[in-house]
Amino acid sequence: MGPDKHAVRPGGRGILATAVTVVCAVTVLAAPGTAFAAPGPTPSPSASASASAGASVTVPQDKDLEAVREKLDKLYHDAAVATDAYNAAEEAAQKQSAEIVDLAKKIVKGQQKLDELKERAGRAAAAQYRTGGLPDSAQLILSDNPTQFLDGAGRVLQGQRATKALLRELTRTQQDLKQYAADAADQWNRLEAGRKAKAAAKKKIKERIAAAEKLESTLEKKQKERLAELEREAAYQAQTAWLDTGILDEIHTKASAAGKKAVAFATAQLGKPYVWGAEGPDSYDCSGLTSQAWASAGKPIPRTSEEQWKQLEHIDVADMRPGDLIIYYDDASHVAMYIGDGAIIQAPRPGRTVSIGGAGSMPILGVVRPDA
Repeated sequence: MGPDKHAVRPGGRGILATAVTVVCAVTVLAAPGTAFAAPGPTPSPSASASASAGASVTVPQDKDLEAVREKLDKLYHDAAVATDAYNAAEEAAQKQSAEIVDLAKKIVKGQQKLDELKERAGRAAAAQYRTGGLPDSAQLILSDNPTQFLDGAGRVLQGQRATKALLRELTRTQQDLKQYAADAADQWNRLEAGRKAKAAAKKKIKERIAAAEKLESTLEKKQKERLAELEREAAYQAQTAWLDTGILDEIHTKASAAGKKAVAFATAQLGKPYVWGAEGPDSYDCSGLTSQAWASAGKPIPRTSEEQWKQLEHIDVADMRPGDLIIYYDDASHVAMYIGDGAIIQAPRPGRTVSIGGAGSMPILGVVRPDA
């Protein structure tokens, strides 16, 4: 998550019953144009005084509003970090739930197989009982019919092999069931731990956003307007400093076919609101937008900005092309899509919409390429 084009932040039951319970529980390119326009001139002290004359509240000094802006940035940054944690927990929970369901199915199937093997063993025991309890080999020795003896010898060998194979299969099936049950229990424990982590992240997100909204609500209209100007100025200065390095003179790469599709998808989402944890189609958070854009291009990528940074191939900034993802801040807490000409598309933060901004308006950690 990060600012839009007007903002910037500083750096006793049986196995079968258990399996059924587990299954039920689990079931329970746009032009960058205005993004780089210089902000309006800062009002002079006399102009500010004149503008506020007769008003009930005087616009505070810029240093006071700058402190407010920095506090808001910190709150929203913390919310972004927590959002990444929430999304990671959600993604892990989906995988673990699927694994539990798969293991539960294996347990049910294994139990059915074990029941069949036990039934076969029971039939064998019953047959032995009917012959007086004598094993086939003993009956064969007592036989006084040569033909019966020769025919029976082969059956005895086959029976012995079959009995050994049955016992081996019984043992193997019991071991498999034991392992499946242990794996299911492990996945269930992980799912529960993930649920707690997800709940903690959700609580932190709501607390930070609520604190930011409360702080913003204390500002009068003129204060909010001046705060917005300060945000635009900060973003413009950061973008200008980045462009002054001559970086665009080095970037000449064109988008890949998949990259063009990803950019087209992201562009189509312009104006939709930021909502933490959202993956569309009506709202997005920062990594929700980038992951869905690349999914639409036929290239699924990790859900969170942190995992996108960890798992996708790193590219030099000078080599980036439209569709590549720019990861921001040292903790990889925000991601945006590069669209060319020094611009990005991003889902910034709560209270903002998917918008175009300057690629250098935030501290760049690095660039990754989903279709390297």
